[in-house]
Amino acid sequence: MGSKMKNLIIRTASGAVMLIVLLGAILASKWSFTALMAIIAIGGMWEFYRFCEKAGYQPMKWVGIFLGITIFVTNFAVSLFFDTEVDGVGAIILMVTLPIVALAMPIMAICELYRKSSTPIANIATSILGTLYVALPMSLMLIIPLLLGNGEWNPWIIIFYVFIIWANDVFAYLFGITLGKHRLFERISPKKSWEGFFGGLLGAMAMGYVASLVVEANALVWIGLALVAALSGVFGDLIESMFKRSIDIKDSGNIIPGHGGWLDRFDALIISAPFVFVYACIYGILI
Repeated sequence: MGSKMKNLIIRTASGAVMLIVLLGAILASKWSFTALMAIIAIGGMWEFYRFCEKAGYQPMKWVGIFLGITIFVTNFAVSLFFDTEVDGVGAIILMVTLPIVALAMPIMAICELYRKSSTPIANIATSILGTLYVALPMSLMLIIPLLLGNGEWNPWIIIFYVFIIWANDVFAYLFGITLGKHRLFERISPKKSWEGFFGGLLGAMAMGYVASLVVEANALVWIGLALVAALSGVFGDLIESMFKRSIDIKDSGNIIPGHGGWLDRFDALIISAPFVFVYACIYGILI
């Protein structure tokens, strides 16, 4: 068996396992979905801080991860306000987490005083950036389905959001290898093409239309969401590629066989989530 075929089998098998775990966690309950998103966020932050270390900085990894978890718990508390039976629990959680978030930056600056590093500004900045780049977007995933579901938890909303991201990737790849001639962003990602970019948008919009039928929602709203998710998701892929190129590495990690690390697999989702969140907020205001 050739190495390419072996890699394809490994990639397919691990992808299938990842899909089963993701679907299982989402369909089981919002609690299991929250736990999975938290695991992905912690793994992504750890990989990002390794990027920073390889670039020559000294981020406060454990402080950053603790802040990331706190942000995650804060947004989970916000999501509880959509459930009137437990919204009091959300208020109690916020009373604990909001002071931690407010004090995070000055506490990091105080900690840096005692580290005697030659790059204190970069250390503090990268520590905070790890939470903003990874933890905050992943925590917004807890609120997006509630905004689009008129306050009710509907697992199929988040499932189709993820499917839209994946459809964009798959169709971009298929159009790229068959029709791709014009480079999209050669300096960062030499293999990406404009043909693949537009093919990905078509695939995402088609999945958005399917989603509207399944969740019985307005087709234009979901096609619009697909466009927002796909466009921002492309930048997510390019941004992670930019980070990796700056420190000369191929993958962010090896936690997912055949796919690389957490950031390699969820880079598009990380950047698209804030845009989709804002889109969902606008939708919630207008309906």
